[in-house]
Amino acid sequence: MLPAVVKLCCGISYPHLRSLAGLQRTAVAVIGQELTHLQRWGEVQHLMRTHAGLNYNEPKPEGVKPVPLKDQLFFVQEGQQAMRKALSMLEDTQGWKVEITESEGDVICSKVMPGVGKVFRLEAVLEANVDELYDLLFVRVEEMHEWNPSIQQIKVLQRVGPETIITHEVSAETAIGQRDFLSVRHSFKQKSSVYLGGKAIQLDTFPPQAGFVRAEDGPTCIIIQALDDDQGKSRFTWLLNMDVKGWLPKSIVNQALPRRQLDFTRHLRRRLTASATLG
Repeated sequence: MLPAVVKLCCGISYPHLRSLAGLQRTAVAVIGQELTHLQRWGEVQHLMRTHAGLNYNEPKPEGVKPVPLKDQLFFVQEGQQAMRKALSMLEDTQGWKVEITESEGDVICSKVMPGVGKVFRLEAVLEANVDELYDLLFVRVEEMHEWNPSIQQIKVLQRVGPETIITHEVSAETAIGQRDFLSVRHSFKQKSSVYLGGKAIQLDTFPPQAGFVRAEDGPTCIIIQALDDDQGKSRFTWLLNMDVKGWLPKSIVNQALPRRQLDFTRHLRRRLTASATLG
């Protein structure tokens, strides 16, 4: 059993991982093409005008001003570039170290990336289709605190087109303290796969909040892929890359982050089970 797990996490002659890397390379190429098209300013203006109602008619948290039209292209590009960088980390299949294996089959590996630091990769299979997971993790992201107790609140500050949002997240009190995050999140669909990427950003109109340490996430991404033999299940891959800030020792942080991934996945499974029961 152990050699099989090692092959799974280190990318040594394991068919699924080779297939995953191929899909990631395809996604990177397509995202690159998308980015090139969006750089045509006329297309971007049309996109933003089309979704202006989403940007300006929704209630905003107090003190948050709408992102000017000229800045919205920047955030779309930031979200796309974060996803591209995160996917490139996953493509590098050598040197991953097994951190945790769970009885459900979940596996977490880690790797130290030059210029980035230690990142964690979770692999799991979930009892849900791709669209259901996309709905929970991106479309209805503001409801995440209802099923994940590690999150106190997520608020969408701006919707920048149909695939990019700016969010403010406040974590619950944990072993590494309470943090808040200001992030751009980007989604991308390709056939039977969904890619969710993001990274920390800064907004002059939304500075760090009193009482919280503002952590920085990303580049990070989640890949959701339908299983070939069961479209009702999905392979869930999550690259976690985070700087929690503050004065915590790295040893504590490096223990807490993979546990956070496992906790998130456990809460997500419970949410999916509850939905299936109600359905």
